[in-house]
Amino acid sequence: MGLFTSHIAVDLGTVNVLVHDQGRGVVLQEPSVVAIREDGNKTVIVEVGRAAREMYGRTPEEIEVMRPLRDGVIADYFVTEAMLRYFIEKVAGRFSLRKPIVMISVPYGVTSVERRAVREAGLAAGAREVHLIPEPLAAAIGAGLPVGTPTGNMVVDMGGGSTEAAVVAMNGVVCAESVRVGGVHLDEAIISYVRKKFNLVIGEPTAEEIKIKIGSAVDLPDRLEMQVQGRDQVAGLPRTITINSSEVAEAISEPLAAIVNVVRAVLAKTPPELSSDIIDRGMALTGGGALLREIDTLLTQETGVPAYVADNPLACTAIGAGKALAELPILQRSLNL
Repeated sequence: MGLFTSHIAVDLGTVNVLVHDQGRGVVLQEPSVVAIREDGNKTVIVEVGRAAREMYGRTPEEIEVMRPLRDGVIADYFVTEAMLRYFIEKVAGRFSLRKPIVMISVPYGVTSVERRAVREAGLAAGAREVHLIPEPLAAAIGAGLPVGTPTGNMVVDMGGGSTEAAVVAMNGVVCAESVRVGGVHLDEAIISYVRKKFNLVIGEPTAEEIKIKIGSAVDLPDRLEMQVQGRDQVAGLPRTITINSSEVAEAISEPLAAIVNVVRAVLAKTPPELSSDIIDRGMALTGGGALLREIDTLLTQETGVPAYVADNPLACTAIGAGKALAELPILQRSLNL
């Protein structure tokens, strides 16, 4: 490894981008949000990351605040490339002597076209080499699972745009399933529920705040409540309502059922020898979705396999991708993406 070459791992998510720098750990965590405006035939980047997210729903009409990734894959190539360049330069330094070597995580179920788009965006953003790693494998490595052994390890990576369940052994993914349901879809379900039940229109940031503050996968014995401000759908005026954790659990039950089904689908096609390992060891939950209250309880109840939340679930994929980059010769066989 070159003396002056940065080795950077990027967890390129629908909601957050995390960057891991070898030797320094996770050095950056920012929302994957970009504010743009059209200048004639040209798209101009106004703000990236946290500053762009603060502008959400508060900009004049000539400025659009957008997520360039949808369901874990690139929806807008130009804006994704600009965002990647911004984050890579922020970590590696704008005037570094050598271009960095970059490892980027991609959803397991992506097509070859989507993989090529990520690789090309990374190279265009200033990387010397771009390696790709499936998110479930990176998440399993980051969660500290012994992926290099013949033992079966199960990981459920719940991201902002998609959820992936996989069984990992011998440095590779044995079987996996993914569904394009994640944290963003939970927010949308809350928006829809509040509009139907209370006739109140709320935005994505408010829905996310409800999910974080009082959201739960199952009914809590001690009900949590919070006040929510929005616009009355009938009168068109601002109004405040009180919503509780039971109502939020009801609101997000449908997307959570889709996540449970993905976990069941993987368990159903796991080889019997590895199934016994998984029952003994349980399944590790990673990604931002793992922070939802009682999600481990729900998955344990629905599948009969013990589920537990990994340490620092939000950073698991970025940490795992960084470790994979350090052990590239060992993992190269699995990373023939």
